Amino acid sequence: MLNQIRGLHHVTSMSRDGDANNHFFTDTLGLRRVKKTVNFDEPSVYHLYYGDEAGMPGSVMTYFPFPHIIRGRPGTGEVGETVFSVPEGSLSFWKERFAEKGVGGVISEEAFGESRLRFTAVDGDSFALVEAKGDARAPWTGGAVAGDEAIRGFAGASLRLGDSGATEELLKFMGYEHADTSKGIKRFVIPGGNGADIIDLQTLPNMPRGDLGAGSVHHIAFAVDDREAQKAVRQALLDTGYQVTPVIDRDYFYAIYFRTPGGVLFEIATNEPGFDKDEDTAHLGEALKLPSQHEHLRAWLETHLPEIKD
Repeated sequence: MLNQIRGLHHVTSMSRDGDANNHFFTDTLGLRRVKKTVNFDEPSVYHLYYGDEAGMPGSVMTYFPFPHIIRGRPGTGEVGETVFSVPEGSLSFWKERFAEKGVGGVISEEAFGESRLRFTAVDGDSFALVEAKGDARAPWTGGAVAGDEAIRGFAGASLRLGDSGATEELLKFMGYEHADTSKGIKRFVIPGGNGADIIDLQTLPNMPRGDLGAGSVHHIAFAVDDREAQKAVRQALLDTGYQVTPVIDRDYFYAIYFRTPGGVLFEIATNEPGFDKDEDTAHLGEALKLPSQHEHLRAWLETHLPEIKD
């Protein structure tokens, strides 16, 4: 069993409109845009990162906004819902705020003994806020949500699967423990994790596989401290029979990827070097930052990338 994984690092999804996406996460949810860069494989498309003040692992939601992408079809083999942590007693604030902002799909419910508020983002992607007990992480309060109700980071995420058996074994191998079951959903938790340490498994054998598009999660990333920890995790996964990519430098972290038995794309990402590698913390996400291999395209990109209103 692995002991290097700390919980979630980030979640990366697909969107259609970068400006609308930016407005939703910075204005409606009050997160900070901590990086404005481009897709490594398609530099004509943004890669936008939102999180807490410094973009700490376990707080960062990221998006690829492809302007002409079709809407994704929800199904199995993907992340079903991404869950943010908010303080106890704050859901009434968020319910009122969502009503004012016209947020869709808002549902109040109880799950695993916690109060939560489910909602959808601009592309129909599924989220929830959960009142997490004892979450001491500091929120970003320099933006649109400046009070005590601000989002602390992720609590975790749920995976929709046709069959959960092999994924359960994988999570246990990654250091997760089965903590509870509620309404057929199995909860796994990393003991002593980074706060973003819950994975829920929902088994839906009669649901078709999801089709990737706007509103779909592309991959879910798990955090390790550094490259040495990542190397050990990679070797252990290879020894277990998983097909794992070589280490890829993503500028702000190092990444490896593998496809899980249930079809979800997992990433293992390092906590180092962080989003302040090329920007002072006070100015994160303000300037367009480009991977070195795309720097020669800067003049063209600065005039052709869609406008994002700050």
